[in-house]
Amino acid sequence: QVRLVESGGGLVQPGGSLRLSCAASGTIFRLNTMGWYRQAPGTEREMVATISSGKNTNYLDSVKGRFTISRDNTKNTMYLQMNSLKPEDSAVYYCKAEVQTAYYNPMNPYWGQGTQVTVSS
Repeated sequence: QVRLVESGGGLVQPGGSLRLSCAASGTIFRLNTMGWYRQAPGTEREMVATISSGKNTNYLDSVKGRFTISRDNTKNTMYLQMNSLKPEDSAVYYCKAEVQTAYYNPMNPYWGQGTQVTVSS
């Protein structure tokens, strides 16, 4: 079984910063693309940023230049540094990882439980 645990969310004022972490644990043969997604009340979940095992990155247009995704492959951990936060960034942030649990198994997606980010004065 694979478990993803997010941390680092909270309440921050507009213009402030937060750093989210997502730690993967369990039976992991290969950890492929990882990503951060978010969902605000009444909206669909959207991709915020993704990072491949080779550290190629992709960002939602509205967060480019403000958010930075990274990963430490030695720790099976992914990060999201969020700067210049805006009220519209408020949402539950989820991490997702494509995981192969054994060489003979296919890649499957796993999700974390989510962490709340609230940007408000």
